[in-house]
Amino acid sequence: MRGGGQRAMARLAQGCCTLTLALLLAAGAAPAQEGPAPEFGLGASGRAVTGQPATSFPTGTAVPQVPILTLNDEELFEQSAWGTRAEAEIDVAAAGLAAENRRIEAQLLAEEKSLTDRRPSMDPAAFRAEADAFDQRVTGIRRAQDLKARAILRLRDAERRAFFTAAAPILSEVMRRHGAVAILNARAISLADSQIDVTDEMVALADQRLGPGEAPEISDAIEAEGEGAPARAAD
Repeated sequence: MRGGGQRAMARLAQGCCTLTLALLLAAGAAPAQEGPAPEFGLGASGRAVTGQPATSFPTGTAVPQVPILTLNDEELFEQSAWGTRAEAEIDVAAAGLAAENRRIEAQLLAEEKSLTDRRPSMDPAAFRAEADAFDQRVTGIRRAQDLKARAILRLRDAERRAFFTAAAPILSEVMRRHGAVAILNARAISLADSQIDVTDEMVALADQRLGPGEAPEISDAIEAEGEGAPARAAD
């Protein structure tokens, strides 16, 4: 990095360090709750916000020593072996659900047509009872299919949470290796020197240390919704 760039980064560090540490302390004091997948956050001591201690980083490789690093968390997840595996499996699940929805829709349309065709020969009370039962079943099936769609969304969030939790100690190592006091989200920065971006470095390390990860079950996500088992279409 040129001398002017280093001085600019030093001034940026002086202005950002206090705010960064304050935000990290505030994050550490917040109560734990389920939410979107964590991105990244490391304290100046090199300890991950998750509380997991950083391990020593391999020595002998020359790296830029800068106070601030940037990281694109979206690219990190999507380009990693873990993210690639997760997105492929989620796409398969979504396509399977779409095919199932089309099959159920065709079946229900056929049942509705059959009921309509039989209406002239049916007792009005019997028709009304059968029609009401059909409507209730359609409502239950729609609710169950919506539940499956929400479960797929929850699965994506679960994959991201698991990945960034596992990657937190590696982020801490990268920060210490570069002598940095903070890693900022590159997506929130308008302009930064590309030399301080560690996204590619993190992708390589995540693939080496974490591999493709392990997928949670969609059924677990469905149960987490508290909605019970899906309703069945007609036999």
